[in-house]
Amino acid sequence: MFETTAWPERLLRPVRRPGAVDVLLPAALVALSFVPGIAHQGVDLAELPDDRPLDALGLALIAAQAAPLVLRRRFPLTCLAVVAAAFTAFQLLRYPTAFASLALVVALYTAGAHPPRRPAPVAAVAVAAYALVCACLHLAGSPATAADYVSFGLVLAGCCALGGWVRTRALESEERRRRTAADAAAAERARIARDLHDVVTHHVTSMVVRADTAAYLLEPSDRTGDTLTGIGETGRRALDDLRRLLGVLDPREGSPGPAPGGLADLVERSRAAGQSVDLVQDGEPRPMRPQAEEVLYRVVQEAVTNALKHAPGGHVTVRIDHGDAAVGARITSGGGTALPPSPAAPLPGGGRGLAGLRDRVGALGGELHAGPTGDGGFAVRTSIPRGER
Repeated sequence: MFETTAWPERLLRPVRRPGAVDVLLPAALVALSFVPGIAHQGVDLAELPDDRPLDALGLALIAAQAAPLVLRRRFPLTCLAVVAAAFTAFQLLRYPTAFASLALVVALYTAGAHPPRRPAPVAAVAVAAYALVCACLHLAGSPATAADYVSFGLVLAGCCALGGWVRTRALESEERRRRTAADAAAAERARIARDLHDVVTHHVTSMVVRADTAAYLLEPSDRTGDTLTGIGETGRRALDDLRRLLGVLDPREGSPGPAPGGLADLVERSRAAGQSVDLVQDGEPRPMRPQAEEVLYRVVQEAVTNALKHAPGGHVTVRIDHGDAAVGARITSGGGTALPPSPAAPLPGGGRGLAGLRDRVGALGGELHAGPTGDGGFAVRTSIPRGER
């Protein structure tokens, strides 16, 4: 009946509109109620004499027993109540057993597979309703004994329990699939972290050592020494960022922590590299969650770095708007020589330039836009919520 790889997800997936099976099942139950040989095979609790011929009311009750199954997964309890009421009326009116009465079994199974939020009160109401039905059938002259009613009730409860058991198995299967996917992702992150640690860290460390050594061997008055010193400092910051990224990829490597330094330090380093950068802050700076603070830092870093690469000597303005619910940033590079940054440009912590940052900002519930300005420059705009999404 179900595909082995898809039925758990189908069972747990919220049903917004009836599917083909939900429509065909009740139609088949009604149609089989008029097929000779199986028309009178179904559920019969009352065992009353079938002394009433099937008329228009009987046809309506047959349809009423099966039709609610169309919405059985969306409204399982309502479906069960309507089917049970139609089944009871069909029995009390002494109509001959119809194949459509099997809809009661289907409705019970569905109610078990989609339990209510408060199952105890619903179960109590169901037991009371079943007792009332048994009393009505007894008063109508049903030859069934108390043991028959109890046995039949246990069968009905078993149908509901079967639905609950199937749901439990489906949840377990889904949880196993999620754990397997999470373990695979964690293993891949750990592999990437090892590669970064073994390869990239080694090369960057070697670069820093060589730059420091060369600066030490030069004359104090040689301006090249200042450049090499700056290269060494940049390499050390790259190592710090790399260690933080290793903590993100593999928690065993440590916690990612807040963004290194601050925007003021970033602006000062950019000025030292020869870029004209102004930092303007509107509003009172307030604490942000570490993820949002780091992403904001990376957006400004990417925009300023691209301006340094594509429009050296041009003026860059970094404007930070400290709002109540979100922090906005607008980084503009003036001068007609500014070029748009490549979406694939390497970015510390992001790896895909603005494309990677757009994903990271979106994951926090914010937005990022980038594009040329009217004066030939380039602008990057972002808004990042302060609190949890």
